[in-house]
Amino acid sequence: MTSILVYGYGNPGRQDDGLGPELVSELETWLAAHPDRRITLDSNYQLNAEDALAVSGHDVVIFVDAAQTGDAPYEFRSLLPEKTIAFSTHAMSPATVLALCEELYEKHPAAWILTIRGYAWELNAPLTPEASVNLAAAFEFIKFHLGT
Repeated sequence: MTSILVYGYGNPGRQDDGLGPELVSELETWLAAHPDRRITLDSNYQLNAEDALAVSGHDVVIFVDAAQTGDAPYEFRSLLPEKTIAFSTHAMSPATVLALCEELYEKHPAAWILTIRGYAWELNAPLTPEASVNLAAAFEFIKFHLGT
């Protein structure tokens, strides 16, 4: 059986930036009714070098993030590892986490990114109504792909 990691990231305290963690929260409720699935859920404010270890333990990883641009309600595309130079190991891209996973653990999970279109990033504000609609569409999409 395939082991899947769904990793939502973003800041829930910044309005639509919290779409990734919010999708993971909705999946937690859904998975409670589907305990037979080999799906791991995780979320954080940003991706870090340490996430390469979590990624290495799965066959498939789906990163989920908010997007300030792009098609609504969401976009879904495959990811390949990509080594990038950064001044910090914080706020890494999913492609860089995949590259670290390969380099450190010699693991090559299939990877995708699901970006959900957001519209506002104000502090301490709820999701915009438009982002909530996009979140619902993304939730239905990912449930279908995880096997409803």
